[in-house]
Amino acid sequence: MSTPRPVIAVLVSGGGSNLQAIIDASETGAIPGRVGVVVANKADAYGLVRARNHGIPAEFLDHRSFESREAFDARVAEILRAHGAELVCLAGFMRVVTPVFLRAFPGRVLNIHPALLPSFPGTHGPRDALRYGVRFSGCTVHFLDEGVDTGPIVAQAVVPVYEDDNEETLAARILEEEHRIYPMAIRLFLEGKLTVEGRRVFTRDVARIPEFSRRNPDA
Repeated sequence: MSTPRPVIAVLVSGGGSNLQAIIDASETGAIPGRVGVVVANKADAYGLVRARNHGIPAEFLDHRSFESREAFDARVAEILRAHGAELVCLAGFMRVVTPVFLRAFPGRVLNIHPALLPSFPGTHGPRDALRYGVRFSGCTVHFLDEGVDTGPIVAQAVVPVYEDDNEETLAARILEEEHRIYPMAIRLFLEGKLTVEGRRVFTRDVARIPEFSRRNPDA
């Protein structure tokens, strides 16, 4: 008898392209887990459609019908536990998670952010990067804590910022990297290769990237 694969729960608010990347990686065996439930706080979130297209249980839960953030988070946690969730992944979930939720899944909640944290936290990473004038941006997978995009960093990817970029073109370039590093981070977690010590996340049995130097503009 085969060993059951760990259950991943995914929270979404919108299109769910990172959800799709996780589902695809699960179905190809690139990550040793399966998406077992998807919850959205918006009825029109396309992530719900993506989940149902793959036969994954998907639920809409309207946060506006709850008296507090804590009550909403408690109900979400209840749903995820009922599906046996062992890891929770936020994929464009536009809600600040409360300690009630974090206590339900201690050290088992990951998030993807479209900026190189700790720079440009919040909801507009690509826009803020452009306004600041940085030459490189990127994305970050991190453990969730009680702050806003402040948890220990698991993985990052870097993209150049071009002088003719706008928010949409930069966000699209970053999104391609999000689809690569989020499944990777999930795989490392499920394989037990991540250890958190204070603010630092250490990986076990993972190849070290070669030293490199890049500049922008490349003049």
